[in-house]
Amino acid sequence: MDATVIFLTLLALLFGLLASGVWVAFTLIGVATVATLAFTNRPVADAMATSIWGGMTSWSLTALPLFIWMGEILFRTRLTKDMFRALAPWVGPIPGRLLHVNVAGCTVFAAVSGSSAATCATIGRITLKELESRGYPDRLSIGSLAGAGTIGLLIPPSIMMIVYGVAADVSITELFIAGVIPGLLLAALFSAYIVLWALLHPGEVPAPDPGIRFADKVRALLGLLPIASLIVAVLGSIYFGIATATEAAALGVVAALALAALQGQLTTEAFVAGVAGAVHTTAMITLILAGSSFLTLAMGYTGLPRGLAQWVTSLELSTLGFLVALSLLFIVLGCFLDGISMVVLTLSVLLPAIKAAGIDLLWFGIFVILLVEMAQITPPVGFNLFVIQGLTGRSIGYVAACALPFFFVMIVAVAAITLFPELVTWLPSQIRRT
Repeated sequence: MDATVIFLTLLALLFGLLASGVWVAFTLIGVATVATLAFTNRPVADAMATSIWGGMTSWSLTALPLFIWMGEILFRTRLTKDMFRALAPWVGPIPGRLLHVNVAGCTVFAAVSGSSAATCATIGRITLKELESRGYPDRLSIGSLAGAGTIGLLIPPSIMMIVYGVAADVSITELFIAGVIPGLLLAALFSAYIVLWALLHPGEVPAPDPGIRFADKVRALLGLLPIASLIVAVLGSIYFGIATATEAAALGVVAALALAALQGQLTTEAFVAGVAGAVHTTAMITLILAGSSFLTLAMGYTGLPRGLAQWVTSLELSTLGFLVALSLLFIVLGCFLDGISMVVLTLSVLLPAIKAAGIDLLWFGIFVILLVEMAQITPPVGFNLFVIQGLTGRSIGYVAACALPFFFVMIVAVAAITLFPELVTWLPSQIRRT
């Protein structure tokens, strides 16, 4: 049968199942089953069993539940309150003042969370009320939180990096290292936008607090010591080759439990809630990855990935043109799918074409994660929009409008790593040399 007919049939089935409300994982399994039964002569039961078992038992996935659990533990501590008190005196003199706490707080918390939604919710619980009570403009308080919350996907340890690393067979440790500079770049761009906005609207930013002595500022930084210690323990052990990503995740869980105990917040209820939250999220992601493994195998049987790669090659697009086309595809998909689903749905088909175009899969992982971050603040399925709607009671449309300028800032970040790929590849190359 013609490859175009097969592709359109499976695409229609995919979106039909998603539109009907079927879970993403079962949609993937359903499409793979139909593809295997209708367009190949392979035994579907054997293919399903081996691919799903292989997808769910990959050693790389062991880091996933541990990092999720670490984030769940910290979500239930008072670290964010301590962070706000520590950061506020230092950002006061900068145009935009306390609005930068959203960016700085999300960047710091992202280094121990790994989840965009958790980062957004944890920081937002403290900063939104504080900023509102001090008279900061609502639209920029919400927008900066929505944008900065996405950094949780890019600053390691990132759950999305683990998902991509498993799906694309790329070193998770190298992905973690590669995400550092782009993550800090994105945070700097967000702060630069806030500075520019504040300079253009000086009357909308409250007056600075009375002068704070330098000694008091330094003393306030003590509130960052617990989370800084955790960051050093987890990421430092990875970067210096002391531990693998999985071992660092286990270390992070132990350290997070110790911090919660020292703060007197390691109660039975908090512990059980943290474990339950980690199990729920891990089960969801693992099931999606299992469905993705079966779909990848089924697509290989049909020959669609090979045909797509040949078609892309025949178009003779430049690498830049190919990346622009992929960016538009991911932005559109981001309006309808969550980030993990988007990655696993597309990689099974796009990887051969990406390899054929000669694109570095390590660099492409950071590129894709930036695009997924953009999807976190695009309606109607942007997860961060739902998180902030729950925190503020505002409509999705209003929250999305507040986040729109930061969406364009992310486009600048995507352009930066595309024009200067060394922003992604330089740090991993230095670590390899050592």
